[in-house]
Amino acid sequence: MPPESSAQRGALSRRSVLGGAGLGLLALTLGACSSRETVTAATSGTGSAGFTVTDMRGVKVHFNAPVQRIATTVIPSPSIIAAVDGSYDRIVGINESTRQADQQGLFGEIFPAARTTTTVAQSSFVPNIETITELNPDVVFQWGDRGDEIIEPLENAGFTTVGLRYGTQEDLEAWVVLFADILGKPDRGTAIIDWMHSEEARLKKVMEGVTTPVRAVHLKQSGQGFEARSGKTYAQHWITLAGGRNVAENNLSPNGIVSAEQLIEWDPEIITLGGFDERTPQEIYEDPALAPISAVRNRRVYKAPLGGYRWEVPCAESPLMWQWAAEIFHPERVGHDLRATLAERIKYLYGYDVSEQQIDRTLRLDVNRDSLGYQVFEA
Repeated sequence: MPPESSAQRGALSRRSVLGGAGLGLLALTLGACSSRETVTAATSGTGSAGFTVTDMRGVKVHFNAPVQRIATTVIPSPSIIAAVDGSYDRIVGINESTRQADQQGLFGEIFPAARTTTTVAQSSFVPNIETITELNPDVVFQWGDRGDEIIEPLENAGFTTVGLRYGTQEDLEAWVVLFADILGKPDRGTAIIDWMHSEEARLKKVMEGVTTPVRAVHLKQSGQGFEARSGKTYAQHWITLAGGRNVAENNLSPNGIVSAEQLIEWDPEIITLGGFDERTPQEIYEDPALAPISAVRNRRVYKAPLGGYRWEVPCAESPLMWQWAAEIFHPERVGHDLRATLAERIKYLYGYDVSEQQIDRTLRLDVNRDSLGYQVFEA
């Protein structure tokens, strides 16, 4: 039997949660889904319903009423919650890094409240218990695999806390299912996952026959240098799906830090840059230490898009990242319809009609325009 959370065990609980046992997430494989068992709360009045979910720690989390107020320290989660819910209305607290992305990117234009939502944690994910108490959320989402010191304070304070883990496509799909269960929208969660599966199958078919994958690496700034995304990160999924070979797949250096000398040895044909820093392709082209690299010599360095969230990490828009990478890696194989697909999917996920100018900004035409082949993304 999965353990109960300390919020259920402890005597300091802010609210007593009633209800019977529920069904949890099934095995986290492609296409897996969880179920949400509804139970009647014995003392909360006729017709009021409770339910139980199992979080990604294997902990049963009980709710005695529908969730209306959500706080989350987890950076990518608000856009996924909004995509599942079709609304931002239930989100009352977010991570400071999330708010920075919302102020820079499309999500804050779609949901203006996201730009000023109260922050409940910094990038360290340590929860601000005082602020969360003032917000009085029905649930708090927190990392469940990054140490007890960031999740136990929430449970000890009596907050209904759902633990998440992160990094793979299977984890992303588990998030969608879990959020859909908690929000009472299982059909919506299934539809989003079906779209992801469909796009994955389509791209695999498109890439059949690619005998020599493009050598690629995804870089994040680290001090004055770089961090290369290894085979244990989500970059491995989309690089491979787009017909590439992650040259940093077996990078075992501490924190993924990589030197210019190592990049020269790997000699990637394509470099993609993450959205968690301000490094641009032009800066890479102008760095004399990187001049021997094929991607630099051939001007095949690209800044990853920022839509409802940073596309290079698991998010509701991840299939758009797969398409973007495929069009860059193998332009001869892929139909160049990302702009139309982007507009259609943003409408589907967030109920918003995106403008041509917003698509330009999402695809970062300003910093990518001078990189080889990027004109295919222009209107």
